[in-house]
Amino acid sequence: MTELGRIGIWTFAFDGCPAAEVREAAAEIEELGYGTLWFGEGFGRDSVSQSWLLLSATRRMTVAAGIANIAFRDPITMAAAERAINEAYPGRYVLGLGGHRVSDEPIRMDGYSIPSTGRAVASMGAYLDAMDAIPLNSAASPYPPRRMLAALGPRMLELAARRTLGAHPYFVPVEHTARARAAMGPDALLAVEQAVVLDPDVSRAREVAREHVGFYAAGAPHQVASLRRLGFGEEEISQVSDRMVDAIVAYGDMGAIDKRVRAHFDAGADHVCLQVLTARPQEMPRAEWRELAAL
Repeated sequence: MTELGRIGIWTFAFDGCPAAEVREAAAEIEELGYGTLWFGEGFGRDSVSQSWLLLSATRRMTVAAGIANIAFRDPITMAAAERAINEAYPGRYVLGLGGHRVSDEPIRMDGYSIPSTGRAVASMGAYLDAMDAIPLNSAASPYPPRRMLAALGPRMLELAARRTLGAHPYFVPVEHTARARAAMGPDALLAVEQAVVLDPDVSRAREVAREHVGFYAAGAPHQVASLRRLGFGEEEISQVSDRMVDAIVAYGDMGAIDKRVRAHFDAGADHVCLQVLTARPQEMPRAEWRELAAL
């Protein structure tokens, strides 16, 4: 099992910042004692270049893609990049893979094509098969590739446990952590993202949390499907209910966040990575990262 440490940082905040500032922040996160630094992939740096940037700025900490979207690059590109990064920084890279898929439309890939399974779980399995089958000629690391899946539903969780180190669920309450552990069994790695707002003004913190939850509830079908499986009704989802906000985001003082993190561990998580939300999403929340290091 890979060494992620108990607590990590998850962030999108690097994308809007110059590389020099990202390097400085990553080095500080390592010195603060966090075990793993996770980052998302959106419309900023791609997953491969961000991985190189963060690994080059740190010495010991694990860097994890959370996640690299399989629709953005074909399997040969992903496999070659994974091997190169793992060879350059042996034992410090974890490749999280996902696709944000809920529909039955097949994905299109060039190069080493994926069979047109038309299903999210089967497409992911085919992508992993293609990565494993590519005859790479570059130097290999003594450490085997380390992969995880952005799994939410029971079938993807099962695939994550069977084919990779385990699962990296995002935007989930503690109840999902318990379900994920039951679905994957005792041995698979379960690294859970937990959004937090560190602000003793609970009313103000909840509004920041509500904006975050509302964004995914309005525009992320895969997360809406997950919310439905967890028992949230259509009205709760459309109106971004207090119950849903409170389940997804931990907010308030350090005590409230510590309680939520402990609940994930009690439910079966091996690792919890904290995504700090603020009213200034374009800025890196370095003060909050420093304070949360006490966890």
